[in-house]
Amino acid sequence: MGMLYNQVADQLQALILDGVYREGERVPGVRVLSRQFGVSISTVLQAHQTLEARGYLQARERSGYFVRRPARDLPEPRMTEQRSRPVPVSAREMTLDLCADEQKRMVPLATAIPHPDYLPVRQIQQSTLWAARRGLETLDYAFPGKESFRRQIAQRMATIGVPVAPDDVLATNGAQEAIILALRALTQPGDIVAVESPSFPGILQALEVVGLRVIEIPTHPSDGISLEGLQLALEQWPLKACVVVPNHSNPMGARMSDERKQQLVSMLAAARVPLIEDDIYGDLFHTGERPRPAKAFDQADNVIYCSSFSKTISPGLRLGWMIPGRHMAAARQHKYFVNLATSTIPQLAVAHFLEQGGYDRYLRSARQHYKESTDRLRSAIARTFPEGTAVSRPQGGFVLWVQLPEGVSGTEVYQRARRENINVAPGLMFSTANKFDNCLRLNGGNPWTGRIEAAVDRLGAIAREVQSGVSPDRF
Repeated sequence: MGMLYNQVADQLQALILDGVYREGERVPGVRVLSRQFGVSISTVLQAHQTLEARGYLQARERSGYFVRRPARDLPEPRMTEQRSRPVPVSAREMTLDLCADEQKRMVPLATAIPHPDYLPVRQIQQSTLWAARRGLETLDYAFPGKESFRRQIAQRMATIGVPVAPDDVLATNGAQEAIILALRALTQPGDIVAVESPSFPGILQALEVVGLRVIEIPTHPSDGISLEGLQLALEQWPLKACVVVPNHSNPMGARMSDERKQQLVSMLAAARVPLIEDDIYGDLFHTGERPRPAKAFDQADNVIYCSSFSKTISPGLRLGWMIPGRHMAAARQHKYFVNLATSTIPQLAVAHFLEQGGYDRYLRSARQHYKESTDRLRSAIARTFPEGTAVSRPQGGFVLWVQLPEGVSGTEVYQRARRENINVAPGLMFSTANKFDNCLRLNGGNPWTGRIEAAVDRLGAIAREVQSGVSPDRF
């Protein structure tokens, strides 16, 4: 069915490009198109939604679908220059402000949190009820993790090229704790760690918690971390670890090719610098096959793999895992000292959900939702933001990195938008060096509604006002 509605969408798009249907005209009704293409009405509706995401159709309530002018094709953001020296990490208060703002019913375009409509809520409720009835099995500390959960993780890891035993898996409170445990196992306060630039604020916060210095490596919006920049850092500084998100990185959405992942792993192994891999978005690829993690190319036990279900099943479960390899003893020790163990019921519930096959069925629809949502968001940005804007083209996940024209402060856009109850993430959050002030990260993990569309339109208007120097006091 997925292939069929895409074929219908492609044919309708060709008719629009050929001028058969012009801008502003209503396309034929679903029943007419159903007969014309010899497909079901539901297939036509899915084709319409796909074209709406591409920017070729616009739904009007009680009127049908109308042709719209496709948005201009925006370039990808530029890669930044190499930073010369490591620096201490200090958290920005705006990171905590954004999390608090998400609870105030602002338009949620800031934090990378999936909308509840895209989560398997009913299935997890059922699995949680099943887990809660397990009696005494739910009352222990479950250190280093429930065997049923670790066994399911081992089975999934085998399917992506990482054969491990259940005893190789350590359950954690999300990927954030897994990264902190990995850093504590590998480093001492004051050590230098390499990260991507821009980098996910949670990784920067983890570095600060452990008391480390960071050197930022430029990252390409499609290809991922600059291997040339990383090699330069390896030659100049005594790195103790490198933290990378190879699959659909946050905030750029970059996916490294298998060849580049292999080069990354080999380069770090040769330098005896461990790689901490965050693969939290690996399951949320938009098309094709599930990308392999960097850990699949690890021949020297030099990669610590970290992931969680926060972006797929539920952020509130706080359930993740890590594969520390030869650093298991140190990771287990730090885990035990910090909080003894990860909550038992979520482990049992997720293990049951995975065992029943519900996770894979859910992922098929979730990937399509996120692709369509980010496509719609990108098209809206292209229509409303000022000339000179660049936007990432992620192959997975649900965040977009927006680079505004030179001289347009993303921080000022964020501040003005916040006063209008629109929550966005300013670029300054994604670096320790006051870089990316002309950037924003937007969350595409929401169903496309009139409220979201109006907020994106307003963001574009705010960016144009900042560009032209219009004071908010005039409004």
